[in-house]
Amino acid sequence: MRPAVGILVLGIGLVAVGLRLPKLAERPMHADEAILADQFGRLLETGSYRYDLRGYHGPALIYLTLMPAWLSGSQGYAGLGESVLRVVPAFFGVALVLMPLLLVKGLGRAAAVAAAALTAVSPAMVFYSRYYIPEMLLVCFCFAVIAFGYRYAQTRAVIWALLAGACAGLAYATKETSVIALGAMVLALVVVCRKDATQAGMPGLLAALGAGLLVAVLFLSSFFSNPAGVTDSLRAYSTTYLGRAIHETRHLHPWYYYLGLLAWGGGPVWSEAFILALASVGLIAGAGLRLVRFLGAYAIILTVCYSLIPYKTPWCLLGFWQGLILLAGVGAAALLRWPFHRWGRVLMAAVLAAGGVHLLWQAWLATGRYSADPRNPYVYAHTGRDVYLIRDRLEALAQAHPDGHNLQIQVFSTENLWPLPWYLRSFTRVRWWKGAPDQEPPAPVILASPNMEEALTRKLYESPPPGERELYMRLFEGYIELRPQVELRGYVAKSLWDKLRRTIE
Repeated sequence: MRPAVGILVLGIGLVAVGLRLPKLAERPMHADEAILADQFGRLLETGSYRYDLRGYHGPALIYLTLMPAWLSGSQGYAGLGESVLRVVPAFFGVALVLMPLLLVKGLGRAAAVAAAALTAVSPAMVFYSRYYIPEMLLVCFCFAVIAFGYRYAQTRAVIWALLAGACAGLAYATKETSVIALGAMVLALVVVCRKDATQAGMPGLLAALGAGLLVAVLFLSSFFSNPAGVTDSLRAYSTTYLGRAIHETRHLHPWYYYLGLLAWGGGPVWSEAFILALASVGLIAGAGLRLVRFLGAYAIILTVCYSLIPYKTPWCLLGFWQGLILLAGVGAAALLRWPFHRWGRVLMAAVLAAGGVHLLWQAWLATGRYSADPRNPYVYAHTGRDVYLIRDRLEALAQAHPDGHNLQIQVFSTENLWPLPWYLRSFTRVRWWKGAPDQEPPAPVILASPNMEEALTRKLYESPPPGERELYMRLFEGYIELRPQVELRGYVAKSLWDKLRRTIE
């Protein structure tokens, strides 16, 4: 690699790190993040994990989080921090930036470097690299299958087949929907290569299958401690994912939802149409390269598949988006080679640089000022910053109460209140109820949904006999929202409230 290219790649890597790693804890936990954090907390404290087919996804993310938890000295669930968890997808987000360099021979050096740069600054790629969900790992492992598979096709060295198979197994152990991406790869290979697709070499094919099965079984069976996890992962398609795709009433969006987010996320700020335009150029300009035709077929097939599934969440777009970014790198390189006049090339370079800066600016906003703001198109059903008020007020009550974090807290709600359990993880006596049973003595601190207020009033002021009723004060002033349209109200016994006020004063 030429020194200038090496310096450019180093700069791209530094930009990727700078956008993905700093201040990982400065965003409220999404409900999905908190659920996975709870799963990891059980593994950290008990040393065991069992695959759950109800939709918690594969265990790869959970097991890979052990390393940063051990390195940080985390002793248990209550001691975990957001940064320890989110550093795992951030690491794979940075790795994904550098992986196009594995395809230099097939795409060309300029196209591979351009694809790396676009991956580094894509707002979607940056934003979800900072999310403790499986998606970034899934995209990274799927791209690794393509990259290592390509290297095997070029060299016939079995090591590349083993690596491709192992990454396919990791992709499946990360998220069951990886079969969509892996199926798109096979279909794209058949469409583009036709007869050559069957001539990959039986030793390499068997090596890839063996490595993939071994890795998937290792993770899904919790390293052979729970063999039923393997069959449960297969049952999950009929019990969980097929039902979501067909019968789910939430998260339903039109077929153009993903493309709309990317092309026009909202206002003049939020748009990755620049990458879409470059991908179109790359698909045409690189039509003579077999790898580009394969990537084009793969990205189109995957885009169509995800667009046709009614159940949509924005992070699912990352899989096909990575394929389109690779094509955009080809498009950027083609435009720089176009037979313009010298000043025309300078102008084109300036246009490309301006597009990259605009993406960088969006990524910076998305991970900073708008990291939990609904105006950011990638913020979806996200926890609001009111959760910090809930957390801080409960911590203040723990300081005022003689039991500290053993303070009893009751939560009454019929709604899904995640990520509230994450923010209550240091409290040892939290009980959750779907009603407000009269026979249960009220705790000093009560959190409840608005629809529980009538039952809660009866519990506090009508059911207890005279002389045993304590006045409860409102814990929060004004409207407190856990997530969009999920209000939470708090109540505290007046005796504890008076202690808190004396502590504050």
